[in-house]
Parts: sequence; C-alpha cells; structure tokens
Amino acid sequence: MSPVETSTERDRADSDYLNEIPDEKEMSIFDHLEELRWRIFYSLIAVGVGIIGCFIFVRPIVEILQVPAQGVKFLQLAPGEYFFVSIKVAGYSGLLIASPFIVYQILLFILPGLTRKERRLLVPVMVGSTLLFGVGLVFAYYALVPAALKFFINYGEDVVDQMWSIDLYFRFVLLLLFSTALAFQIPIIQVLLGLLGIVSSNVMIAGWRYVVLGSVVLGAILTPSTDPLTQSLLAGAVLSLYFGGIGVVKLLGR
Repeated sequence: MSPVETSTERDRADSDYLNEIPDEKEMSIFDHLEELRWRIFYSLIAVGVGIIGCFIFVRPIVEILQVPAQGVKFLQLAPGEYFFVSIKVAGYSGLLIASPFIVYQILLFILPGLTRKERRLLVPVMVGSTLLFGVGLVFAYYALVPAALKFFINYGEDVVDQMWSIDLYFRFVLLLLFSTALAFQIPIIQVLLGLLGIVSSNVMIAGWRYVVLGSVVLGAILTPSTDPLTQSLLAGAVLSLYFGGIGVVKLLGR
C-alpha cells in the first residue's frame, strides 16, 4: 500500500470518527419531549431564584442604572410605579444571572445529538458568546445610553425642566442594554455558519452592501430612542462586529 493511500485512509478514518455521535441511544419523541419539559422546568426555577435574589437587592441595581441620567430628577407618575419598575429591573437582572444555567440546560438537551466535531465547537462558541454579551452590555451602558440621554438633555435644556417618568426611563435603558447585547452575538452566528459550511467568508464579504443597509435598519429598530447619534453608534458597532466576524471565519479557513 502506497503512502498516499495510507494517508487517504487515515484521513477518512479521522473524518468518520469526528462525524460519529458518541454514546448514541434511541429515544422516542415522547422521551425527547419529557426531557425538554424538565430542562424548561429547571431553567424556570433558575430564573425565579435569580429574580427573587435581584428583587431583594434591587435598590443598588436601580442606583447603578440611574447613573447615566446625569442627575435628572425622576418622578413617580402613578401609585406603585416604582414598585413595578423594581419588579421589571429584577426580572431583567434575574434573567441575566440565570442565563448561563439556561444555556447549560440547552446544551444538555442538544448534546446527545451532536457529533464529536460539533461538540468541539461548543466550549469556544459558548465562551465567545458570553464575552460578547458582556461587552455589549458594557458598550451600551458606557456609550449608547449616555450618548442618547445627553442628546435629549441638551436638546431641551433651555426649554423644559428635566423630570422624567421612572418607568419610561428604565424601559428605555433596559431595552437598549439587552438589544445591544443581543446584537453583539453577530460574530458568533457568523462563526457557526462558517464552521458548519453553510456560508463562507467570501459570501459574507460579497453581501457587504446589504449588511450596511441592514445595520442602519437594525440600529433604528433596536434603539428605543429616535436620536441619530445612538442609532449611528449601534449601526457602527454592528458593522465592526460583522467585519470582525468575517476576519475570524477567514482565519478558520472557511
């Protein structure tokens, strides 16, 4: 047998090994539904515990989220408004804290159906996704939210007194924080599409015009404010993430 044939057989064997599903076992549709039910149940418990814990310590969280408002006075325009705002803040914060456990439950559910090759992608993808989600929150808190609020404060500074509804303020801030964090998942989606052979880096580059248009639309949709500065900042971040994702996919040889 020639060295070339030996190398080809070795490559084929390695490919077959990576494409195998280890510990594969037959499960009926009812078994899958039962397992899914328990994964959802565990996730809901984690979210509930996170919300209760954040509600106990909601005041420091509220004070942190008020910092970008630059000393603006908040008003409670209806009975119980601050109470419901506290619940809303605790809900978002609890969901954020419980998200790693929710992702873990999702992985446990899909893991039995993944090949060895696909399982190797899980850890880097999850670590990258978590880091980008955190970076998105930080970017929104330190860049987008202050820029939007500064625009609105300066625009009406000589005309109106700055007294805001606490409910509307937190609706604005929480939506902007989480929508930005989700937008920062774009490179992860690109890497997955590239590694799975669905879309190549060349195809991603070829569609740059549509991405520019889409980033502008996405910036307008995801930002709860209507000021052009916030929308431009988010659109620029989306574009940077997209082209950065192309670079990563190219480095992976896809």
